[in-house]
Amino acid sequence: MIIKEILQQLENSTHPVAKALHKGDHFKVLAIGFRSGMVLKDHQAILPSKLTVLRGSVLYNEGEKEITLQEYDTTDISAKTTHNVSALQDSICLLTQG
Repeated sequence: MIIKEILQQLENSTHPVAKALHKGDHFKVLAIGFRSGMVLKDHQAILPSKLTVLRGSVLYNEGEKEITLQEYDTTDISAKTTHNVSALQDSICLLTQG
């Protein structure tokens, strides 16, 4: 139901929508929904993370590093590294932290 809720909220949102799928003492799994053109602005992850694209395509930017991620692609995100994510298409991603 959580991903369905994200898709519903995206219909009226001007920014990406994120919700926790699962949390524990030392980890968190988030689902993040984007409409094409939406940007998750510069931020830092507190914990090492992995971004996985379930649907669509996003552009991951980390300093000089720029990676286009398609459906089922993943990239690792180091803790305390400034980065941003831009949607090239309507997209659903998982962010695993911990």
